[in-house]
Amino acid sequence: MNIHEFQGKQLLASYGIPKPDGIVAKTPEEAAAAFEKLGGPIAVVKAQIHAGGRGKGTIKGSDQHGVELVKTADDAARVAKALLGGELVTIQTGPAGQTVKQVLVEGGCDIARELYLGIVVDRAVKKPVLMVSTEGGMDIEKVAEETPEKIYKEAFLPDGGLSDEQAKGLAAKLGLEGGSVESAVKFMQAICKLFVEQDCSLAEINPLVVTGGGDLMALDAKINFDDNALFRHKDILEMRDTSEEDPNELRAGEAGLSYVQLEGNIGCLVNGAGLAMSTMDLVKLHGGQPANFLDVGGGANKDQVTEAFRILLGDPNVKAVLVNIFGGIMQCTTIANAVLAAYKEVGFNVPLVVRLEGTEVEEGRKILAESDVDIITADGLTDAAQKVVAAAGAA
Repeated sequence: MNIHEFQGKQLLASYGIPKPDGIVAKTPEEAAAAFEKLGGPIAVVKAQIHAGGRGKGTIKGSDQHGVELVKTADDAARVAKALLGGELVTIQTGPAGQTVKQVLVEGGCDIARELYLGIVVDRAVKKPVLMVSTEGGMDIEKVAEETPEKIYKEAFLPDGGLSDEQAKGLAAKLGLEGGSVESAVKFMQAICKLFVEQDCSLAEINPLVVTGGGDLMALDAKINFDDNALFRHKDILEMRDTSEEDPNELRAGEAGLSYVQLEGNIGCLVNGAGLAMSTMDLVKLHGGQPANFLDVGGGANKDQVTEAFRILLGDPNVKAVLVNIFGGIMQCTTIANAVLAAYKEVGFNVPLVVRLEGTEVEEGRKILAESDVDIITADGLTDAAQKVVAAAGAA
């Protein structure tokens, strides 16, 4: 689960992590009032969407960037007006962009240096890993690719946190001196504690700034959470902004389905994440483009399969659908009957290719063959991928 920058900064503040003062505004008038209330000579107006790259991103049809420095209340209102209601397109949103519904008006900061800080779980070492770099404000992926030696890492134990020695070592590698070292140690240890206690999957501060006074401050905040742990964090769950999420992904989640929207034209209905990935690979190999990742799981029932078809067929880009089921826990007869029931309730307006393997496969194939539904059957995954790509191309 993702949250907005302003929410992430509220969470940082609860752990004693320094951040600039800021006020959320949903109208140009509120943005102007926020500038006045902050009382400084400058402020920054920042679009609040669940995507990075806002500073370089632009509103569709204009040259308005998602982050802009302002020096008057009128400027704050002008920028807010240009952002609010617009579609902000960034490197992470795709060409469709995301609608800006609110902005963060934040007080200016005396910036001496810009650094980078991030925490993720490293599956190889089975621990959270704190990463820092002197290359703050830049795309960390680019830094990792071009100058990986500028990224410094420390793995830490969840129950022990980051030690003083580890934190001081990272501070030294960042070239921090004097009082900045103490500030860095407190900052790093606090955000490591936050990461563990709140079951985060990502905590990223870019840029992490060193002020003119030598203190460290979070100028940005991107914090994501492990969905599987949200039952422990009702307060975090209340921060969820479903308007920032894909409607089909939300709908699928409510039905107990795993769904990710993609940009192709071949809908995929599969049971099992590994099989879903393999299916998409084969579709790509044979010249097609998957429209989605949809895993109905090992125990899907008729209602779930029907809802899955509703979601797939509701996508105007879908020109063909591939059902690829390996019946281990799930019986092929169950999926065959579910497919026919879905046809009666939803109707198929695009070609449907079905590949069944596993438990009761012959009985399942017989059910489909004896039906009056126009279904393209396939023997094997390669055959299924080739047939669905051809069907989508002919549609």
